[in-house]
Amino acid sequence: MPKVLISDELSPAAAQIFRDRGVEVDIKTGLKKDELIAIIGQYDGLAIRSATKVTADVLAAATNLKVVGRAGIGVDNVDIPAATARGVVVMNTPFGNSITTAEHAIAMMFAVARDIPAASASTHAGKWEKNRFMGVELYAKTLGLIGAGNIGSIVADRAQGLKMQVVAYDPYLTPERALEMGVTKVELDELFARADFITLHTPLTDGTRNIINAASIAKMKDGVRIINCARGGLIVEEDLLAALNAGKVAGAALDVFAVEPAKENILFGHEKVVCTPHLGASTTEAQENVALQVAEQMSAYLIDGAVSNALNMPSVTAEEAPRLRPYMKLAAQLGSFAGKLSAEVGIRKVTIEYEGAATKLNTRPLTAIALQGLLGPLMPSVNMVNAPVVAKERNIAVADTKLEAPSNYQTLMRITVEMDGKTRSVAGTLFADAHPRIVSIKGITVEAEVTPHMLYVTNEDKPGFIGALGSILGEAGLNIATFNLGRRTAGEEAICLVAVDEAIPQSVVDKVRAIPQVKQAQALDF
Repeated sequence: MPKVLISDELSPAAAQIFRDRGVEVDIKTGLKKDELIAIIGQYDGLAIRSATKVTADVLAAATNLKVVGRAGIGVDNVDIPAATARGVVVMNTPFGNSITTAEHAIAMMFAVARDIPAASASTHAGKWEKNRFMGVELYAKTLGLIGAGNIGSIVADRAQGLKMQVVAYDPYLTPERALEMGVTKVELDELFARADFITLHTPLTDGTRNIINAASIAKMKDGVRIINCARGGLIVEEDLLAALNAGKVAGAALDVFAVEPAKENILFGHEKVVCTPHLGASTTEAQENVALQVAEQMSAYLIDGAVSNALNMPSVTAEEAPRLRPYMKLAAQLGSFAGKLSAEVGIRKVTIEYEGAATKLNTRPLTAIALQGLLGPLMPSVNMVNAPVVAKERNIAVADTKLEAPSNYQTLMRITVEMDGKTRSVAGTLFADAHPRIVSIKGITVEAEVTPHMLYVTNEDKPGFIGALGSILGEAGLNIATFNLGRRTAGEEAICLVAVDEAIPQSVVDKVRAIPQVKQAQALDF
């Protein structure tokens, strides 16, 4: 019988689920690291929240451990690379606290609109300062939503119930999904200009880090109020403080901070700032939901071998894994390649086609991995399990088909991305049954291996292009590893894929774009 240790506080119902599924369970909370190391070797599964630190030392002692289940989203307390190296599956529960987090954002918006915390403290102190706490209504105000995924869409729905107008910025938000949500899709600068309240619901990425800064605040309305219940690091706290002191920002409500736990912060004590200690998921219902979900997932894996919401492995059975492994690599590379070419454009539909030997496989995990690669450039938190859910939330239609007709290749996989006014496709195959190669881009035949640093160019097939390109790369000191060309017909559209040994500076890309024959140039890092 599998045995699980619950080392953090979870709902008692979670332990009962384990028992009902035929899993033995021990509950030992508050263990010190050496105490956990001393006993972890007895267990097949470890159920945690945020207190237990699953370090490389703990994993080294966990000789029988097969799965770590995190009741919640964040897994900063788990050494995922070390877990992967030891064959331990790491699971989380990404959607168990969505409603709770959205409700907290709405509560924070009310609090900052009416100065509720400061008014409460004043009244507790025996004061009666009615004139001091003059708030504003939410009714008929414009809410600017940065991030319109699962939590953001719930916030939008609640805000509409308050009769607010909602404008939303999200690179993956399609017009159809915006219409379904009842929001107006806008670019970021327009959101800044229109919003009376701005709330953030986006992951922390290189593209979103410091998205609220002095420059963006300057574009906002005077008297704007800002709410962040998403991630610390989205706001430059020094710039927000300056804007609060200047009166540009009328108030801010923050549940997350750049450094946590936030025992000290430059915004603490400001009369126009409402702060809570990362309480977005802190409700009885959310804690119950994530506890039950993690128990169900871990039990399914330990009893049946089913994998769901795994962060470090695909959802495939042990029998399928050896056959699917090279196809997974191909799917990931094709999806990532297509995603990097489509990251700035709203995606409407993704079609994934399988030909030849690939049609005999379980293609569901391959499709999920391809979607992960496609959505990854703007959403690094997406994984192969939640990628289909993320696509559905953004109203991205996903179709996968198996073509039984004879193929020119022993096996082939093609991804076609339909966007606003554009369609892009990329196809690949396996050479010698194990080595992925791109064999077609936009219907143009080109054979290339995906490497860490590549330059993608579309150009007119005219004399002088290759020489000009080579000169630019040479002058920049970029060594060419491979140089792959393809064209439709002589003198028409052509594609060039160049692999180089190091990252390509933007200045080099700009020079390539200036070549007369070039239509598009983009550096791709994998």
